[in-house]
Amino acid sequence: MRELLGKVLKYDITTSYGLVLAPSQSVLNQDHLNLFRQHRIDFMDIIVTSDNELVHISDSPSDSSQVLVLKATEYARDLFERIQSKKKIPLLEIKNELIPIVQQAAENPDLFQLFQAVKAKDEYTHQHNIGVGILSTLIGKWMNLGETEVALLSLAATMHDVGKIQVSQEILMKPGKLTKAEFDEMKRHTILGYNMLKETVGINYRVSLVALQHHERADGSGYPLRLKDSQLDKMSRIVAVADVFHAMSSKRPYHEMMPFYEVVSRMRKGFFGELDPNIVAVFLNNMIQNLIGRRVVLTDGRWGEVVYINPTDDTNPLVKVEEAFIDLSRERHIHIKEVIA
Repeated sequence: MRELLGKVLKYDITTSYGLVLAPSQSVLNQDHLNLFRQHRIDFMDIIVTSDNELVHISDSPSDSSQVLVLKATEYARDLFERIQSKKKIPLLEIKNELIPIVQQAAENPDLFQLFQAVKAKDEYTHQHNIGVGILSTLIGKWMNLGETEVALLSLAATMHDVGKIQVSQEILMKPGKLTKAEFDEMKRHTILGYNMLKETVGINYRVSLVALQHHERADGSGYPLRLKDSQLDKMSRIVAVADVFHAMSSKRPYHEMMPFYEVVSRMRKGFFGELDPNIVAVFLNNMIQNLIGRRVVLTDGRWGEVVYINPTDDTNPLVKVEEAFIDLSRERHIHIKEVIA
C-alpha cells in the first residue's frame, strides 16, 4: 500500500483490543505500514485526509517536513528508476519538480524537527539522497551563499549518489562488512555518477564534481582520487559534511542510528577522515545552539531539558532533570543520547 506513504490519518488506527497504533493526523511512513501489517490491520479501513484537509494539517512545521521529505523520497525513487532504465538524467524536470520540494523542506525553522524528518529509517538509498540535499541546502544558507549558488548546491547534493544506480543491489544492501572487492566496486559510484552528470546537457560542471568528490577528504585519505583540501570544490566539501551526518544519524543495512553525542563527537574528531573544519563548525555550532530548551534523553535513560550551553564544552550542556540540574561537563559518564523533536 505504498500510495499511503506521506498521507495524513483522519482517524486513529487501533487494534481490536483498543491499542492505538497511530493517532489521527499522523503522517504515514513505512514503519507505520509495517506495524499495521504485524497487527493485521485491513488497509481498506485506513482513512486519510483529502488534499484540502492536508493543507491545513501541514501548517505544523513538523508535519510539513515529514510530508515534504516523504514526497521527495517517493519522487526520487521513481526518478532514479527512470534514470536507470532510460540512461538519461531529466535535468529540467529535476530542477522544476524535485529541487523546490527539497528547498521548501529546508526552510523549517525547527532544526530538530527537520533532522527527525530526514533521518532514514527504512529504504536508505533514496531517503539518503533527499536528506543530504536538504541538509546541504541548510548548510549553504548558514554559510550565506547566494540564492543561485544555494539552488545549485541543492541540485548537486540531491544527485550526489546517482552513480549508485550502476552498483549492484547486493552490495548496496549488504548487512555486513564489504569485502575489499565489494568496497572497490562501491567506490566506483563516484566516477560513474560524475560521468553520467557531466554528459547531461545543460548541467553545471560543479554538479558533476560533487558526485566525484563527496568522499574525498582534506587530508587526502578519501576516494576516488585522494584529492586534498584546496583541490576540492566548496560544494563537495559541504555535501561531504551533510553526507557523513546523515549516514551516522540514520538506520542503515549494517548499523543502527548512532546516539546524538556520538555523531557530534565523531564529526569533530574526523572519524570518517578530515572534513572541512570551517563547514563542520558552522553546522555543529548552529545545531548545538538550537539545543537550548530542548527535551533530551540521556544515556542513563532519564529525560531532561537543556538549559545552558557550556561555552568551553558545548556538547556537554547543563540539563535539568525534574528538579535537579546535571552538568554533563562534570558527569562525564552521562551523554545526550537523543534530542526530542
